[in-house]
Amino acid sequence: MRLYKIKKIISENGVELKLPMSMKIHLVVNVSRMKMYQKQIEEQKKIPSSLVKINGEKEYKFEKILNKRDVGGKPKY
Repeated sequence: MRLYKIKKIISENGVELKLPMSMKIHLVVNVSRMKMYQKQIEEQKKIPSSLVKINGEKEYKFEKILNKRDVGGKPKY
């Protein structure tokens, strides 16, 4: 989960988010899908995954895939 800024309030149920261009999803989301940011206390901080650069783009390394299913003949992770 990441933090994204609210660009514009569309209605009482929808907001437009400021997302990076690399994310190919709709910018408007329902507020029921959002959570208020809560700062973590020092003992709870997660160690971020290590980043690797491939073709100039940042990507995360992962150890294993926990779940996979096929939807419309394509794998979903």
